[in-house]
Amino acid sequence: MDGVTSGVRATARVRARADGRGGTALPVLAGEGPLALRRVRAHGAEARVMLVGAMSGPLGGDRLAVEAEAGAGARLHVGSAAATIALPGQAKDAARYDVRLTVGADAELRWLPEQLISAQGSELAVTTRADVAAGGRLVLREEQALGRAGERPGRLTSRLSVYAGGRALLEQELSCGPGAPGGWDGPAVLAGCRAVGQLVVVRPEFGESPVAARPLGESAALTPLPGPGVLVTALGADALRVRRVLDEALREFG
Repeated sequence: MDGVTSGVRATARVRARADGRGGTALPVLAGEGPLALRRVRAHGAEARVMLVGAMSGPLGGDRLAVEAEAGAGARLHVGSAAATIALPGQAKDAARYDVRLTVGADAELRWLPEQLISAQGSELAVTTRADVAAGGRLVLREEQALGRAGERPGRLTSRLSVYAGGRALLEQELSCGPGAPGGWDGPAVLAGCRAVGQLVVVRPEFGESPVAARPLGESAALTPLPGPGVLVTALGADALRVRRVLDEALREFG
């Protein structure tokens, strides 16, 4: 293959299982290429893993993927050591970053990476899908920053899908930057903001006692999903302001 046009292919995989002693084991913890996984100190029954970028990227033409599974009764927390920066590369193709999350019955998965930064000249498509079994719990945070300080953003398309008990709770897509459909930075979408974030929380009790929709300040809102989940969406002038809103929501619901 011509490395100039093909880019890097890499998948990181983590599987968590209840160990039968009140804790969580990690029978699979494997990274590839720019995606390295490191186990860190556990918190009670929860196993914790950090995603560490071993190389720059994703670059143009890269195909990266992360698969995280919390089996029945397991508790898994996945974070990242630093922000992910989408950069232009030698390859002309857009980069792809696919995240697949699976939560078993009576299991909990907390997916809390740092923000994704879309640097000028980059083109990246991100897809995140979470499948939660009946009785499972999920906390999922995504944050995107449009460009680094003082620069225009790259092209970024982000699709988020969440299913609980085989039923769709959320299907959402956002496309922004050069070449995106017109109006992405207008008042109906980002309203000129440079950062956007989502927090999805799935808990069985939300199906029995839905949370009421309400605004969270001037540029954020809480929306109940059609099932055992809630969505918090926040906009901000920068990633720090978005994180503050999502952290507050995380303390209340997560």
